[in-house]
Amino acid sequence: MNDRAMWIGGQHVTAPDAGWIDSRDPATEEVIGRVPAGGAAEVAQAVAAARDAADDWRYTAANDRAELLHEAYAKSMAHHGELVELLTREQGKARPEQEEEAEWALTSLRYYAELGRNGVGRVVPSAEPRTQLNLVLKEPYGVVGAIVPWNYPLLLLSWKLAPALAAGNTVVVKPSELTSLVTLEWIERCFDHFPPGVVNVVTGYGTDAGEALVAHPDVRVIAMTGSVATGQRIASVAAPMMKHLHLELGGKDAFVVAPDAELDTAVDALAYSALLNAGQVCTSSERIFVPQGMRDDFAEALSAKVSGLRLGHGLEEGTDIGPLADDRFRDKVDAHVRDALDRGARVLTGGVRPDRQGWFYEPTVLVDVDDDMVIMTEETFGPTIPVASYDDFDAAIERVNASEMGLGATLRSSDPLLIKRFYERVKAGTVWINDPLTDNYAGPFGGTKMTGGGRELGPEGLETFLETKHVHWDFDQASKDWWLPY
Repeated sequence: MNDRAMWIGGQHVTAPDAGWIDSRDPATEEVIGRVPAGGAAEVAQAVAAARDAADDWRYTAANDRAELLHEAYAKSMAHHGELVELLTREQGKARPEQEEEAEWALTSLRYYAELGRNGVGRVVPSAEPRTQLNLVLKEPYGVVGAIVPWNYPLLLLSWKLAPALAAGNTVVVKPSELTSLVTLEWIERCFDHFPPGVVNVVTGYGTDAGEALVAHPDVRVIAMTGSVATGQRIASVAAPMMKHLHLELGGKDAFVVAPDAELDTAVDALAYSALLNAGQVCTSSERIFVPQGMRDDFAEALSAKVSGLRLGHGLEEGTDIGPLADDRFRDKVDAHVRDALDRGARVLTGGVRPDRQGWFYEPTVLVDVDDDMVIMTEETFGPTIPVASYDDFDAAIERVNASEMGLGATLRSSDPLLIKRFYERVKAGTVWINDPLTDNYAGPFGGTKMTGGGRELGPEGLETFLETKHVHWDFDQASKDWWLPY
């Protein structure tokens, strides 16, 4: 049993009166550890530690902050194997995917370490150049609350933690109750050299610890990745205090196969983009549009590809797809599939819970789906691939844009005219042409419409943790002609 305490002010803290939260291996359903079920009291303690550390951290030289982030990277690499194993046991996806998550999470530390020492604003032309100086300063907010989901617990924490620290903020992390063990392991082992209070972790449920963090008046920024409903709740709590919100919410990404696309490689790309992490990715391809004349051949090839993928524990050699993170998520996937079948869709492969231990669901290909089915309108977040057909490319773009979500979209094509029409007209934060779900440290990630509008990665990911101040400095204290009285 791996019981862990919270990390507050550089010390281990428990919540003896609040009880414990079990963490389970989703492939075996076994309890592998426990974390405290913290609440408002523990949040207040963590925010106080972060607030006390904020002034010193704000005025720590950018070069020194960068070196501390580089040290966190070095420690993380030293513990890389242990982190990946615990991440796999607690979160569930196949080990190669966990390796990729860890690599991206750790390298983000180095990227923002360097970006954080690149500048703190700019000088703009003054109205009186001889006697005046105008500065635009970028300053840290103070205390940042980072609310992190379970599907990529280290990666999505790093995308918030690294830029927030590089910008000079202190941070209170509220991880998902499903993946708190690996979060605590990473912070305790690899960030313990930071000044006490700069990085803190409070474990607990969203309704207790998460809501208390959002509502605390000393937390000036809330950075959260999660569902639209959770984002709406955060916005309603934070609005009276005019907090800066950085929200990356749900997705219902489209994958469009153009008439000129090569079938086999399009199938390979789609299987990856739809089934990575068992479909538990905010940018998973969840709405597939294929030319009518290609639909049957494409669906047949896709079904053959998907039916050959291997379910298993993420640590087992040869596993392609791991379990869903919790049984309630499997119930949602199954409900979306049942609804589609009841309304006329057909399953070509999958569509069932396998008879085995763990929260697995067979990867599923459906055809004869309509755009108004739940599986085409609501985020499924599971290993399902609903394939629809289209007759006109521009009409397909309209169907892509019909979703209230706008996180990402993928096109498979070699036609430059179609590609340009697609990326210009599609309303999404990221458009992938031929290579889906590939991120770039220097390129911003985020969405439009109900997806939230925040941006992570790139300079934009640093900017979100900095507020802007304009300084107008006149060296001359003489009276001005335009002052009163006129």
